[in-house]
Amino acid sequence: MDIKKRKLDFHNTIIELLHTARQKVVRSVNQTMTYTYYEIGKRIVEEEQKGEERADYGKQLLSSLSKTLGQEFGRGFSIRNLEQMRKFYLVYTIPQTLSAELKTTKRQYSKFNISWSHYTFLIRIEDSNERKFYEIESEKNNWSIRELKRQHNSALYNRLKLGRNTKEIKSLSKKGLSIQNPKDLIKDPYILEFIGLPEHSSYSENELESTIINKLELFLLELGNGFTFVARQKRFSFDDKHFYIDLVFYNRILNCMVLIDLKIGELKHQDIGQMQMYVNYYDRKLTLEHENKTIGLILSQHKNDAVVQYTLPENNDQIFASKHKTILPSKKELKKLLTTKTT
Repeated sequence: MDIKKRKLDFHNTIIELLHTARQKVVRSVNQTMTYTYYEIGKRIVEEEQKGEERADYGKQLLSSLSKTLGQEFGRGFSIRNLEQMRKFYLVYTIPQTLSAELKTTKRQYSKFNISWSHYTFLIRIEDSNERKFYEIESEKNNWSIRELKRQHNSALYNRLKLGRNTKEIKSLSKKGLSIQNPKDLIKDPYILEFIGLPEHSSYSENELESTIINKLELFLLELGNGFTFVARQKRFSFDDKHFYIDLVFYNRILNCMVLIDLKIGELKHQDIGQMQMYVNYYDRKLTLEHENKTIGLILSQHKNDAVVQYTLPENNDQIFASKHKTILPSKKELKKLLTTKTT
């Protein structure tokens, strides 16, 4: 082996060891601080219960505690922060909301694997099942606090609930998103607010595709678990005719290719037929023996569910159509969408 390369490999090994060690230290600090803040919240609640039955006792307690801790430890113990610790304890005292079945010992609390910043955001979510889902997914996918907020603001949990039965929805809050079949990959709608294109502006399919490629990391986050990018405008030919698939991905969990076609305007039955051809070609010509059947996903601005239903066979498990939105839906819009989908 070349001496220079050997030295470089040795240096990289040491660097990797240090990075790993630092990550472990950060995780350990996060767990310890989160446990400590939980205990502070617990003691605040217990003191309030023991205290005088006056409406302003709690406020006085937090005010005096904040002042004392500020003098001792400096910043980080404002009344607002203490209120968050109190709420953290109250929210996570209910057994069914605890990700690690947290009890009352530090050893059992060692499974706090996301940061305090994550928990300060999670405690704002009123629905315990929704909160649990985001907690599991944050840990499982190593979401930053920014990614967690983005997924919540794009209503990921509610979008995944669409098309799922009661048992499957319950599983989301217990295990997070489990991908076992092609349908589990699909969301409707897909929220593409990160591309910066106004919802009702006139842009071309090529512009949409180019913007997605430029924001590929965020698009992969929106697609979900297990996706890797393969190609853009993938060409295949037969009978002297050329065809181009907008975007090609591979999903490592389902072990299959995923073809995505982008459509502006109303989805037509011809678009579904075209995707069926793409999928058939891949399955018959390009899919390897160890790979599963290809999945086709059409993203369009407008979609008539009846057109999709009657164009595809009843046992379809390969072709899917979803809307794409370039702005975050309001709570009112999302509620309307959920009501429409579940009735």
